[in-house]
Amino acid sequence: MPKKSRKKSSSPPRLPSPRLPALDLNSLTAEQQALVEAIKAGPRGRFVMEGPFAVYLHAPAYGELAQRLGAHLRFRTSLPPRLSEVAILCTGQYWRAQYEWMAHAAIAEKQGVKPATIRDIQAGRAPKSAPADEKAVCALVKELYATRRVSDATYRRVHKLVGDAGMVELVGILGYYVMVSMTLNVFRMPLPEGKPAPFREPGGK
Repeated sequence: MPKKSRKKSSSPPRLPSPRLPALDLNSLTAEQQALVEAIKAGPRGRFVMEGPFAVYLHAPAYGELAQRLGAHLRFRTSLPPRLSEVAILCTGQYWRAQYEWMAHAAIAEKQGVKPATIRDIQAGRAPKSAPADEKAVCALVKELYATRRVSDATYRRVHKLVGDAGMVELVGILGYYVMVSMTLNVFRMPLPEGKPAPFREPGGK
């Protein structure tokens, strides 16, 4: 008798258990509470006990410095937010950072990144239908992560769009969100309830 073909599982990827204990917002130290208030008072306008911020609370002095840099790089650079979000998505995809992708895919779409472009980046493809500036940023990020360098041609292509200050800020955005990606991955930060994992974990889990 012919063997029956096994159907591939369509169940969403299972994420491993977090490595840090969950903190109670009603039982924070003074330093932890100060970090919460600093995040609320900044451009984010609120604190959510999720993602990197839930990690930062475990080392609040470090967390204050990290969140302040992150707030500047996300909200206060000369780059158009649309291009910042493309760079963040490329970073999240490279690191398979589940929470980072989940959060910033929605933000990117609100900032004008096409859903088709978001899907292409998630799949690791060069976005074919994206505007030229988004393609240029994607190409720079991919080259930098693949070779640890950027060629003159790739550099000039993006530099024409954003100038000297924009290039410095773009590299800063990449560096910060690499740090966030590593933080999320090392401490296995979970997604909010009901949110599917955008990437399979290593080993197919």
